[in-house]
Amino acid sequence: MSKVKNEAHITDDYAVNVRRAAIEHRGKWAAAFYKEAKEQGIDLEPIMRSAVRKVGLEAGEKERELFKDKEFNAKTYAEYFTGKALSDTFEKKLISADENEAVVTLNYCALLKAWQKMGLSDEEMDLMCQIAMEGDRGIAEGVGMDFELEGTLAQGCECCTLRYKTRK
Repeated sequence: MSKVKNEAHITDDYAVNVRRAAIEHRGKWAAAFYKEAKEQGIDLEPIMRSAVRKVGLEAGEKERELFKDKEFNAKTYAEYFTGKALSDTFEKKLISADENEAVVTLNYCALLKAWQKMGLSDEEMDLMCQIAMEGDRGIAEGVGMDFELEGTLAQGCECCTLRYKTRK
């Protein structure tokens, strides 16, 4: 039996549910690509990690442009990050923030829900999560923040904990 919990608290918001369904669908694609390649003897993991990170880096560079005329630090980025439309989708919470460091939690993951529905093992879900988090690592790099992933729902943690640090 899986140790991974991933229960949504926001369940009656139409827009949130539509976004979650779209993200779940893409999560199934990613896992299906990985599993099919593995069955054919292809190690797709490094390719997926690299590709997802590049997409994240590009997104981060675009996000950084939003701050070109504003003060930019961990607090301003975390406030932006938790204020975006996908905050409810992932049930994001800003735990703490100052100029040097911000901690954000994600309390629900539609990607993980897809992998749970597919019956992936805990190890496979953790791997898929780590691949997906390459996007977040790339975004942080693109905006110019240091990033630490301190635990994930896929690892059985209560939430995903993301730490952003202002680069000196």
